[in-house]
Amino acid sequence: MSALLAWQHPAAAAAPARPTVQLLAVNDFHGNLDAVPGAAGSVVEVDDTGHETLVPAGGIARMATLLKQARTGQGRSLTVGGGDMIGGSPLISAAYHDEPTVHALEALGLKVTTVGNHEFDEGRAELLRIAKGGCHPVDGCAEPGVRYPGAAYPILAANVVDTATGKPILAPYWVKKYQGFKVGFIGVVTHTVPSLVVQAGIQGLEFRDEVATINKYAKELGGKGVNAIVVLIHEGGLTSERAYDFDCDAAGPGTGLTGAIKTIAQQATAAVDLIVSAHSHEAYVCDIPDPKGHRRLVTQAASFGRTFTDIRFAINPATRDIARASVQAANHVVTLDTPEDPAVRQVVETWRARSAEKANQPVGYIAGNLPGRGATTLETPLGDVIADSQAEGSAAAGSQLAFLNPGGMRADLVYAATGSEGDGVVTYGEAFQVQPFDNILVTMDLTGQQLLAVLREQFSGDNTASPRLLQLSDGLRYTVDLARAGADRVLADTVRVAGAPLDPAAVYRVTANTFLAEGGNGFTTFRDGTNRVNGSVDLAAFVAYMQAHTAPANPLPVPAANRVTILPAP
Repeated sequence: MSALLAWQHPAAAAAPARPTVQLLAVNDFHGNLDAVPGAAGSVVEVDDTGHETLVPAGGIARMATLLKQARTGQGRSLTVGGGDMIGGSPLISAAYHDEPTVHALEALGLKVTTVGNHEFDEGRAELLRIAKGGCHPVDGCAEPGVRYPGAAYPILAANVVDTATGKPILAPYWVKKYQGFKVGFIGVVTHTVPSLVVQAGIQGLEFRDEVATINKYAKELGGKGVNAIVVLIHEGGLTSERAYDFDCDAAGPGTGLTGAIKTIAQQATAAVDLIVSAHSHEAYVCDIPDPKGHRRLVTQAASFGRTFTDIRFAINPATRDIARASVQAANHVVTLDTPEDPAVRQVVETWRARSAEKANQPVGYIAGNLPGRGATTLETPLGDVIADSQAEGSAAAGSQLAFLNPGGMRADLVYAATGSEGDGVVTYGEAFQVQPFDNILVTMDLTGQQLLAVLREQFSGDNTASPRLLQLSDGLRYTVDLARAGADRVLADTVRVAGAPLDPAAVYRVTANTFLAEGGNGFTTFRDGTNRVNGSVDLAAFVAYMQAHTAPANPLPVPAANRVTILPAP
């Protein structure tokens, strides 16, 4: 356990003489008002012997209870968000364009958040509606006759700039004023958003460099007498251990963390005192020294409402700045045995009732768990099934192969019933939770050479540091050698299409969702596909596949997930 958790012990609980502030941080919530079933909704606990246990967690009404408990005795407490609070949401929220999540977060006590990439899933105009209010331009008011008022908390976007005006589309920062001092919050999102969302929704926007933006607005805040500065940034890193509470600094400050957020934290101005990060769905509390070598914590609270971060610090009354040595933080699990807060539960149940009829409709049957988002393997059983459904659903366009980006799976399909439907029954709501984006399936021509390029992009370019293995439909086989580097990890002479060696000059009909077809996640070769035909929506193809191939007496068996042969690294 990290020494950073010392504040939890009674000996350290005495109130300091200086003013203190508590931040309760949540990130990558993705509209998961309920706990996500399966491994994707669990956190890893590790005991003193190194044994790992998966602990199911989540549910916003349970989190509300724990946040209320955490606030006890804290006179200055703020609940803050790291982005992706909406987008990629289950049906209970997505059916009403995430207005239910906004209302639930308001009831939770959220005071400020930054944008994440998923806040742009439905485009700039929809994000601005969520922030400022108004009924949906197509579906109308979620509550008949009631205008949606907009989020009661500010949504920040310091580095999201309208190219026509040169100004951020939302406020770059927010300041909380206390007697004798102020705390400023700068909201930033990863500059890679254009590779993470559908392009049509972000036309006319520029996603500027994170460090330059942080430095600019930290200086501006300082000029206004705001010395205590916190960055809420939707960018993250990867951890060296799976436990939600591992000691990130065991081998030295920040040694347990790698990735983009570490570089940003090392470079961002020393005027920033604390960095609350997001995006990678990892849980960590790490000391990443600032450019002057001073201690500065970087935190993240996993995702899906499984954990939250309790951060506490003192204010130096002379400088009105955060006393860095006082900053302490710890992640806490939202366990399923936590009582639900009645007021937040009422918000959730009100929206659940409105979507229940459609959500509870059976659409298929499975013989066992189908790991997807929560899988520990690169190729997943659920990924294989979804890719097969997309190929079959695009057969009229001549599809031979289909690919799915791993981020396109938002959950697992769990055999055990999560409601009254019965074990092995897949409901529409569960299918929606897995495939919530309503992406159109695009079938295109790719040459064999281009197809090989796509496979190599899984381990090169934007995916060099963090490879993304595309989930693939039946009919494609190849081998990956992890002992090699970059694009060379894909062994070209092992690629087989329908059992035949890949022909570089041949033309293959390949299906991908809109996001991939536009080059998302660094798969830019898809942009070169020709003879494009738009087909059905990905969820519709998945539901149709389950209805066509499963029945109560004939549930879908769990695929072996062996289409890609992975050679282990030495």
